[in-house]
Amino acid sequence: MPHHPAFPAPAVTRRLTATALSATLAMLVAGCAVGPDYQRPATTIPASYKEAPEGWKVAQPADQNDRGTWWTIYNDERLNDLETRLNQSNQSIAQFAAAYRQARALVGEARAAYFPTIGASATASRSGTGAGNRSTSSSSFGQQGSVNNQFSLSLDATWEPDLWGSVSRTVAAQKAGQQGAAADLANARLSAQATLAQTYFQLRSLDAQQRLLDDTVGAYEQSLKLTQNQYAQGIVARSDVIQAQTQLQSAQAAAIDNGVARAQFEHAIAVLVGEPASTFSLPPIPLDATPPTVPVQMPSAVLERRPDIASAERKAAAANEQIGVEMAAYFPTLTLSAQGGFESSVLSQLLRAPSRFWTLGPDIAATLFDGGLRSARTDAARAAYDQSVATYRQAVLTAFQDVEDNLASLRILEKEIVVQQQAVESAQQALTIINNQYKAGTVAYISVLTAQTTAFTAQQKLAGIAGQRMVSSVGLVKALGGGWDVAQMDRETGGVEAPAPASGASAPVAAAPVATTQAANR
Repeated sequence: MPHHPAFPAPAVTRRLTATALSATLAMLVAGCAVGPDYQRPATTIPASYKEAPEGWKVAQPADQNDRGTWWTIYNDERLNDLETRLNQSNQSIAQFAAAYRQARALVGEARAAYFPTIGASATASRSGTGAGNRSTSSSSFGQQGSVNNQFSLSLDATWEPDLWGSVSRTVAAQKAGQQGAAADLANARLSAQATLAQTYFQLRSLDAQQRLLDDTVGAYEQSLKLTQNQYAQGIVARSDVIQAQTQLQSAQAAAIDNGVARAQFEHAIAVLVGEPASTFSLPPIPLDATPPTVPVQMPSAVLERRPDIASAERKAAAANEQIGVEMAAYFPTLTLSAQGGFESSVLSQLLRAPSRFWTLGPDIAATLFDGGLRSARTDAARAAYDQSVATYRQAVLTAFQDVEDNLASLRILEKEIVVQQQAVESAQQALTIINNQYKAGTVAYISVLTAQTTAFTAQQKLAGIAGQRMVSSVGLVKALGGGWDVAQMDRETGGVEAPAPASGASAPVAAAPVATTQAANR
């Protein structure tokens, strides 16, 4: 069959196709990712902790034991059990776990743009023309319409090469978002764990105060009985009995009121461990623990041990990649498309050679005018990056403030509890002396009331300080990042407990995350 001059010869077609493919490959090789390369924002890191008391050991990163289950340093089996239940059932942690899984899926969604889209289709259609009157009556003139059948089977593919790094930037941004979501999950878990431990120690502090109130009620009952006996013997006035009775009743009311705060703490613990408050209870156990020594991290190590800092830094990295995505819109896009298949009006002839068809060719498109849209989007991306950098630096400042606050609290409370213990001992000695003087009739009962109130107040404050020390101890562990480090952002499982604390005898502090290369992101 002679070649029709309106169509190129097969050899010419092959040469054109080869030329198009060569040009495409050249553009791919010359392609580059536009936009700024990410560098972790600089921050001011202090050389040491101002509030670190003398005698506290500053841990070196290589010597730092993994504290994945950091609450075990308090040697409290009930707390250990509660923390385990929290990790399994806390609903706030479950929310962040779902958000992490979503972020992980978005990475896969972004990576899909590296590959071509391939589709298949099969169609069958039937069409006709003419009015058509099929009547056989002799008085009618029939007109037969025409009917056409069309069958097709095709396969098509399209691919947009990542010439300017838009896809790689998007993948890098989503990967940073995934790492940030992992850090958010770790931060939510650490916050919930610390809140549980602090609430638990506050509840036990109330139990200690309840024991003190019960003992005080017992002591006041003895004092009332003594006053009543002396009144019966005519030694003291009726007013002494009434004063003793009033003080006893006030102590009884305080003992009852203490139960309100305890119930609220108990209910808060129930919510943290994912149980209804109506079915949860903890037996009263007075607090008698003292804060363990927590090695203080080097200041720079806080950047790796705080999940909230890691999250803020990863958000800055994602925002930086978004600048490149917006800048890529200034450049033309290349789309390669191909289609081939079979088309025929006769179904039995569909898969034969004469029914074949194919098309292949590149498509280059560029935006010539958009009224400043791309410029505005790029400026918005840069502003979003600046905002994320400020958020990251603020997170660093807040982290060091948290450490210093809790160091100061522990240092001051450690001194205060020694003085308060001495005050309790002095108040007890004074009460003993005044009680003896009252029995001897040398002082009025008002002196006994004053001494009793002073002794009770001193003991109550001592119990409160003990609880505050435990709360501050937990706060310091949380401020130092608990048992988490940035290396765990790439080791998640995606479950409620992910990322799980690292196991092993020791866990060196990992380096801060840095921008990955374009090839690695692919």
